[in-house]
Amino acid sequence: MNLKIVEKMSARLGLLACGVVMMCGCTAEIGRKPFESDVKCLREQMGTTMQLSFPIAANTCQRMSDHNFVFSKNHKHPQPLPLKLRGAPDLQKMADEYGYSYTK
Repeated sequence: MNLKIVEKMSARLGLLACGVVMMCGCTAEIGRKPFESDVKCLREQMGTTMQLSFPIAANTCQRMSDHNFVFSKNHKHPQPLPLKLRGAPDLQKMADEYGYSYTK
């Protein structure tokens, strides 16, 4: 009888933990959301209540050549991909100022 209660409790706690992790993935402070453009990511990161600087926001939003996978075939030498800043001259100016590579 006690074993069934423990099994149900651990299953519920596991579901609760998964739900919390999934909900935290939607906040702007954690990082880049799937299928989000570089411009939108930078604007969200710099526009949060924390008012991040361009270098910190760019490091959060910049993609890597290994697609940010922990286990990949090229995990020892991933390279940052240029930011895609088409249609955002203000962000292009900041990227030039701080030395970040980007494509127009």
